[in-house]
Amino acid sequence: MGDYLANLNPEQLKAVTLPRESALILAGAGSGKTRVLTTRIAHLIQSGQASPAGILAVTFTNKAAKEMLTRLSAMLPINVRGMWVGTFHGICNRLLRTHHRDAALPQLFQILDSGDQQSLIKRLAKSQGMDDEKFPPRQMQNFINNCKEAGLRANAVEAGDDFTRRMVAFYADYDAQCNREGVVDFAELLLRTFELLAKNLNLLTHYQERFKYILVDEFQDTNKLQYKWIKMLAGSNGCVFAVGDDDQSIYRFRGAEVGNMNDFVRDFAVEHVVKLEQNYRSQGHILDAANAIIAKNKARLGKNLWTSEGKGEQLRVFAAATDSEEAQYIVDEVKQLHREGMPMNEIALLYRSNAQSRVLEHALFRARLPYKVYGGLRFFERMEVKHALAYLRLAGNPDDDSAFTRVVNFPARGVGARSVEQLQEAVEQGIKPSLMSAARAGVVSGRSGTAIAQFIAIIDLLRTASENLRLPELIEEVLERSNLAAHYAAERDGQDRVENLHELVNAATLFAEEFEHGETPAGEAEADVAPVGTHQQQVLAAFLSHASLEAGEHEAAAGADALQLMTVHSSKGLEFHAVFVSGLEEGLFPHDNSMNEDGGLEEERRLMYVAITRARKRLYVTYAGTRMLHGQPRYGMVSRFVDEIPAELCKWIVLPERAQTRWNSGASSNSSWGSGGGRAPQADPDRYATAPRAKFELERPDAHPFAIGQNVQHAKFGEGVVLNFEGRGLDARIQVRFKTDGTKWLALQYAKLTAA
Repeated sequence: MGDYLANLNPEQLKAVTLPRESALILAGAGSGKTRVLTTRIAHLIQSGQASPAGILAVTFTNKAAKEMLTRLSAMLPINVRGMWVGTFHGICNRLLRTHHRDAALPQLFQILDSGDQQSLIKRLAKSQGMDDEKFPPRQMQNFINNCKEAGLRANAVEAGDDFTRRMVAFYADYDAQCNREGVVDFAELLLRTFELLAKNLNLLTHYQERFKYILVDEFQDTNKLQYKWIKMLAGSNGCVFAVGDDDQSIYRFRGAEVGNMNDFVRDFAVEHVVKLEQNYRSQGHILDAANAIIAKNKARLGKNLWTSEGKGEQLRVFAAATDSEEAQYIVDEVKQLHREGMPMNEIALLYRSNAQSRVLEHALFRARLPYKVYGGLRFFERMEVKHALAYLRLAGNPDDDSAFTRVVNFPARGVGARSVEQLQEAVEQGIKPSLMSAARAGVVSGRSGTAIAQFIAIIDLLRTASENLRLPELIEEVLERSNLAAHYAAERDGQDRVENLHELVNAATLFAEEFEHGETPAGEAEADVAPVGTHQQQVLAAFLSHASLEAGEHEAAAGADALQLMTVHSSKGLEFHAVFVSGLEEGLFPHDNSMNEDGGLEEERRLMYVAITRARKRLYVTYAGTRMLHGQPRYGMVSRFVDEIPAELCKWIVLPERAQTRWNSGASSNSSWGSGGGRAPQADPDRYATAPRAKFELERPDAHPFAIGQNVQHAKFGEGVVLNFEGRGLDARIQVRFKTDGTKWLALQYAKLTAA
């Protein structure tokens, strides 16, 4: 055996040296998946079973494809540049370039990115006189892409109502326009290639005979069309080496079909399912926690991660009273880890949804800790937040030209670029001092002038509201009057943006409280300048300054040692010495939306599995009893995922000042502080203590007839369990998860619930 086979463990070696047959490699997190994939290619070439030209390797990211080629270059004494190794889109682009005539495309066809595609849709919709409020361009873009990713042309889409029929007709017109212009979008690359090979038997036969070996990375992330493409290209004699992990299938929202793995085993008569279970990343307690949680999923092929590196430290579990307390605990722990010598960039803060980062960012900002948001933007830099802030800036100062240009036509209201240029010309020529004053003077007429007048009316209403409304209420008014929340709610992936807008209300609530108590960070208020306007306008001005400072300061330079913040989805494929998984509450993680989706809870559990397996040495799990939602406290219940971690793997961290607070211990109701594991090396030994496995029973300031976690009965929906409360008095609502009807919010005074 060659040197390239040295140091493989028995299962890795078995996978790499399999005979010529289709096989499924179940590669657990940290089990050396990329090494096995690249070594398999090297073995096929070195052993003479295949030539470089006879191998097709497909992955999902350019980064992964580049890493594979780099490793192969080091393992093989040949030039690997000619090998077909790339992403699905990259391979399809290569095929279409080579056979552009058969694909009915010009030789130099252009590929539309997402922005270009939306521009074409807007242009075509405008030419057809379509109402962009009834048919938002982003919604039509999502509809077209979803159809293509399902392998459907317009004539194959079922249209049950007038709205869908119009969308289908537009899809057909869009396709025709793309063909006239000789352009393709990303979804078209795969669909056009699939159709090309399906219709051209000679071409299909050529590639089936050429690519005797097809290797697919991250197989669990394939969608239906990608699987059909692989199946067609393999034919009856192809050999497919599929590497993936059904326990890490977390992209269903992008069309990923975890069921493809079971279909593959059946369709290709797979005899060998090789399980790579030895983990080279995490310590034993971390893996045991991951195994225990994922074992609750029924629809899985099954494997159990293990390591030879020892059990390591227990998981730290922290039950905070509030989300702010949770964030402060994380900040304290990060400081201590760094003092102990751990680099900041080896510490990651994970959260289920983007909006959760705001509280963490605020705590890090106040502590002057450098951080980076991986795969995304800081909270106050996010597009939807900046749009809302622009409306706020205009409410405070209508002559803010940069804010004016940002939102005068967002959401779209029919103000074109030429109209904005006319306003700018009036300012440049000295006719008017600002864009708003030029707009008020009627510089622009016609339809655009009417739209601008409507925009001015919105700003005037907000300016009046800013004089008396509290800051959180003003932002709620902005979201409603501007139509921002409704605009993003209509988007395919707009849920995160809507949550960020609501989180802005929470940020304003916290800031207003700090402002009233004189707790705003130093430098954010100009103490020597006499206050202008009403008190509420002063709060608004201070908040806008705060948002700018928090967005602009402490941005870690490229390559600098900085804390890593990211969603769990963004963390896939990464690893860190220490990982904090925050917000482990029912409705947050697992997310509310998953409760009403078929297979949704199992995907959330896979997401938790991914989060846990990012950690090498130290794992923290945190949750809060109350969390701000729409500026009001939301009372939460600990996530089921925390309960699914075996007690012996956990070290519970608590605040000593809660010693007089009621605790419900899993071992004994009389358990004393400090027992069950000793004291952990915390940032402040006097601040935190350890306790046996326990659940913090939160004292509620507003009494309700039922407790969170209590079983209740409803006349219509049957038996359920109380998850949450919202509001008080006559406005109080209760959230209940019913056994047969899913999760529902009910008005407490009308629900007529009884204890079960």
